[in-house]
Amino acid sequence: MAVATGKSFASRFGVHIAVFIFVAIWTVPTLGILVSSLRDKDQIIASGWWNSFASSTQTEAGRLPPASAQVEKDGKFVLEGNIFGDDPARDISAFGVKSSAPTQYPAGTTADLGDGETLQLNADGSFVMTSTKPFEGERGQRVYYASSAPPKFTTDNYSTVLFSEGIGRSFMNSLTVTIPATVIPILIAAFAAYALAWMRFPGRALLIAVIIGLLVVPLQMSLIPLLKLYNGVGSFFGVPSKTYLGIWLAHTGFGLPFAIYLLRSYIAGLPREIMESARIDGASDFEIFVKIVLPLSFPVLASFAIFQFLWVWNDLLVAMVFLGTEGDQIVLTAKLNALLGSRGGDWEILTTSAFITIVVPLIVFFSLQRYFVRGLLAGSVKGG
Repeated sequence: MAVATGKSFASRFGVHIAVFIFVAIWTVPTLGILVSSLRDKDQIIASGWWNSFASSTQTEAGRLPPASAQVEKDGKFVLEGNIFGDDPARDISAFGVKSSAPTQYPAGTTADLGDGETLQLNADGSFVMTSTKPFEGERGQRVYYASSAPPKFTTDNYSTVLFSEGIGRSFMNSLTVTIPATVIPILIAAFAAYALAWMRFPGRALLIAVIIGLLVVPLQMSLIPLLKLYNGVGSFFGVPSKTYLGIWLAHTGFGLPFAIYLLRSYIAGLPREIMESARIDGASDFEIFVKIVLPLSFPVLASFAIFQFLWVWNDLLVAMVFLGTEGDQIVLTAKLNALLGSRGGDWEILTTSAFITIVVPLIVFFSLQRYFVRGLLAGSVKGG
């Protein structure tokens, strides 16, 4: 008994460790996206998100005042001020006047620039530039410096994404695609799963075999034939090709095999006694399905709803083929893809957009997660 108990404890401990590892693998990148989406864009470039709560060091460039700001002191011409201007003060560790050597001189030292010119840039940003001859030119000397800034968080990134980049409209377009494309296959698959599990009719075994075979058909292989079929039927009835109806039907077709297979496995495991008692009481198949099977099948319905919602929400290929990329129809993933192509360096925009895309799936998952495992596993064991 002791040995059995030890094995049981070891197995439970191993399961907990495995679950913790998978949760960490999934959570850490999500946390990184969230933190990066709230950081200042300059600090995102300077350091990783794990350093977001520490001061960041980065190399910047600025210009000293033009020649019109010079004053004459003790026979020399002097330019004075603070390189940060009205910006928050930062600590400068080194500076230079060439892009190839931006940290050539330590802060506080006096650099000899030649031709009688010197420059002293202090850690607080104050500077003194002197020359034995009058300064000339309308643009001041360009100066490079390495500075450290305290952590800075902002919600401006979200304002830019939601109100300036058209993401808000794409967000609503994705909801318009995803919700019907999740509900429609559930409605169809539930009826089909009940018929395949509890009704006897010719060709039933063949239909089950075909459904199982369709599970292994790649989406990319069937995408073009399905599009041609839809365009042909649509042109016959005068239906435009790029509509929400087309993408709803496409996602329904791609999701039905798995939905029917999953729901049938669960419904077939429901106790036979319940069905027989209902038939003795005079209930029809439709009444049994609506009043008994559907309430008992809610866990598996929720499980498939999570799968289907995530697949459709994160889809890019089907959306671009069946819906297009027009501004009034483009979905969120396509919009982010466009942002990535035109603004590859704006990490604050991309991380914010990426986090916005996962907010809705997270809400859906955590709302239904208590049914998730139960719905997937309940159909694997028949009722006794």
